[in-house]
Amino acid sequence: MVYLDHAATTEVRPEVVADVAAGLGALGNPSSLHGHGRAARRTVEESRERVAEALGSTPHEVVFTAGGTESDNIAIKGLYWSRNAEDPRRRRVITSAVEHHAALDPAHWTAEHQGAIHETLPVDALGRVRPETLREAIERDPDSVAVVSVMWANNEVGTVQPIVELAAVAAEHGIPFHTDAVQAVGVEPIDFAASGVSALTVSGHKLGGPVGTGALVLARGLTPVPILHGGGQERDIRSGTLATPLVLGLATAVHLAVIEREKHVGHLRGLRDSLEERVRAVVPDVVVNGDPRGRLPGIAHLSFPGCEGDSLLMLLDAKGVSCSTGSACSAGVAQPSHVLLAMGADTDTASSSLRLSLGRTSTEADVDALVEVIGPAVERSRAALAKRRRG
Repeated sequence: MVYLDHAATTEVRPEVVADVAAGLGALGNPSSLHGHGRAARRTVEESRERVAEALGSTPHEVVFTAGGTESDNIAIKGLYWSRNAEDPRRRRVITSAVEHHAALDPAHWTAEHQGAIHETLPVDALGRVRPETLREAIERDPDSVAVVSVMWANNEVGTVQPIVELAAVAAEHGIPFHTDAVQAVGVEPIDFAASGVSALTVSGHKLGGPVGTGALVLARGLTPVPILHGGGQERDIRSGTLATPLVLGLATAVHLAVIEREKHVGHLRGLRDSLEERVRAVVPDVVVNGDPRGRLPGIAHLSFPGCEGDSLLMLLDAKGVSCSTGSACSAGVAQPSHVLLAMGADTDTASSSLRLSLGRTSTEADVDALVEVIGPAVERSRAALAKRRRG
């Protein structure tokens, strides 16, 4: 079996497995005052320091969560609620049109149920939000904007956004700027303080950590209304007993991903370029999506004219190659990629694409296996679609 879906989830690193396994045998609630509790608390706070150091923040700014979706929800819903409570004019929630559904859906929910106005920023043909587009949107009525959210790098086509410039536009008007950096940590240089963003989402299982772990890096002075109420843990932003072993595993994964970033990027970029070149040799009319000069090194998002992405995925799966038609969270639903549609692709193109994503354990042998089966799979998919359209 060949796994080319690392952007959906990747292997847990052995160092992380060791840390989590050792921690699972330790007693102590980190909120307890006795010795066992203090030992657990020490592990949590040391982990917080490691995450903060890796991401360029202070430890106080790191709020542990159960993953990227929860972090996005806290940032978007929580900041909308708090900003709207301070000033009822602040009803606009602005996101890019190409966000992951973990950000799009909370924004849409605030509009549907909480009186917000959800606005999506258009992107260019490469999937980028231009700073002037955000500026125009804000300056129509700056006092009405509650929060802005634009992902650091797109999870489907890999395009990296001009986050520093976008955050600076929001900062000019005192508007909190959130970025989902789930795909970026470990492959892009991330410095929370230097970037100027107000809130940043991290997920453990995208970079070799445990599933069910994540963090929201939240600037001092921001107080989103919590989604969960209870014991007041994590600055009263995210109540609930912290899973100490998982927090330790997350910290180890983030630390290793950041210190190994340059070597890892070189490995991914070499494999991705080889994959794209060799697939093009077999399928000459394949189209590579995303920004050729500014995209994640481990994602090859390819459109195959005359194919349906879902059928092509299943044909590859039958040959032992696992990949995705886009975001794994919506892969079970046969619909065109909202990312490609926002980039200006027509429905047929948006429905004919695969995301082939590489990880730390990917090898040239994986590329060999894909290249061996992609040509016949494309031919079968095209024939099936043509037959169905005839009749």
